[in-house]
Amino acid sequence: MNILETMNHLGHERVVFHTDQATGLRAIIAIHDTTLGPALGGTRRYYYEKESQAIFDVLRLSEGMTYKSAAAGLPLGGGKSVLLLPKVGHQPTEAEGLAMGRFVDTFSGRYIAAEDVGVSPQFCDWMARETRYIMGGETVSHGGDPSPWTSLGCFNAMKACLKHVGKPVDFSNLTVAIQGVGATGYKLAKLLREAGAVVLVTDVHVPTIKRAVEELGCIALGNDQNLFEQEVDIISPCAMGGVLDATKIAQLRTTIVCGTANNILLDPKRDGELLKKRGICYAPDFIANAGGVIRLGGLYVGWTEKQVDDAVAKVEATTLEVLNISVSKASAYDAAVEVAMRRINAARAAKAKASQCQTVAAEHQCGCC
Repeated sequence: MNILETMNHLGHERVVFHTDQATGLRAIIAIHDTTLGPALGGTRRYYYEKESQAIFDVLRLSEGMTYKSAAAGLPLGGGKSVLLLPKVGHQPTEAEGLAMGRFVDTFSGRYIAAEDVGVSPQFCDWMARETRYIMGGETVSHGGDPSPWTSLGCFNAMKACLKHVGKPVDFSNLTVAIQGVGATGYKLAKLLREAGAVVLVTDVHVPTIKRAVEELGCIALGNDQNLFEQEVDIISPCAMGGVLDATKIAQLRTTIVCGTANNILLDPKRDGELLKKRGICYAPDFIANAGGVIRLGGLYVGWTEKQVDDAVAKVEATTLEVLNISVSKASAYDAAVEVAMRRINAARAAKAKASQCQTVAAEHQCGCC
């Protein structure tokens, strides 16, 4: 991977690599775009077999955060950070959290960290002891676990999908298959079960599946059953990204794809077009899963709880807007990017006009004319 060429292609502003000798911390922070404001994006702790996988992840995730914040109406840009774990299951430590906080602080507020895969409110609070540019903690930082809002936003996006395909917004006669019933997947399953849906679940962690079955009445899929081949009304990826590619899309037996995972499509442009060609309604992930960033980003910029709740409720309307636009576009992904870029381009134009006015004013004050 040529990093500079990839950054230029995706429109990134900065990518910074960092190591901490004392703790062994290895981390990357990517800032995609700050047109609308400082870059907000979660901190992901994950074991990557190859460094190139971590770079690919942080670049894709930070780009998605730009579109996510823009489409949600937040005065924030997009960024992301990843911690490269030395082995699977490596447990977080206070020292690691403090070291990551110091790394975030070197950006002086241009990047605001938050919770993501492998990071808890406790870890956010450790980071917050070294930087004030962090959301998602409960004692030192604030905002707490954003997953309930992520799940609720996705549930609202599912309502928009049902409207778009001409079905009643009634989950009592629907079957939904969820891949990953961790933080967001479990809470989404709970909302769906409360609404009367039959929910099929799968997860790499058996205890997580057991919890969803015993507490929510979900139906577990066996390890030999491919969730993406199930004949269901909605498939909801709620784990890691890149789970839908050309092969998986060809196997789908569903009407709707809508989940809480980031970067659901391995190749968003190509795979988005394949979904449309198959007649499958796809809610672009950075639209459907925006509830969490609305919660933490909104609180960071001073929104009230009501403003946050209203914005999460608006995910349904935004999703429906994107899906309606997608009718005349190559894919729903292209439509979603267009909606986000409208706001970003408007801000860029306003900044360019302001800069031009300042230049003209300075010329008239210089006494040369």
